[in-house]
Amino acid sequence: MTVQWRKSSRSQHGGEGECVELSINVDEVTLIRDSKKPAGARLALTAGELAGFLNDVKAGRYDL
Repeated sequence: MTVQWRKSSRSQHGGEGECVELSINVDEVTLIRDSKKPAGARLALTAGELAGFLNDVKAGRYDL
């Protein structure tokens, strides 16, 4: 199966090249990867897990 990745429209901003890509509905999960390391590690999240993760990101829980 070919996985089609989508890059965030916000990835063009910031100049650092810090981007994530998503592939939605692959075996009922969303895959997430670092666009700079496409062959690297990937997260696989169900719809509920993805919603929780995005809420945490928006709340700043992963800010350094």
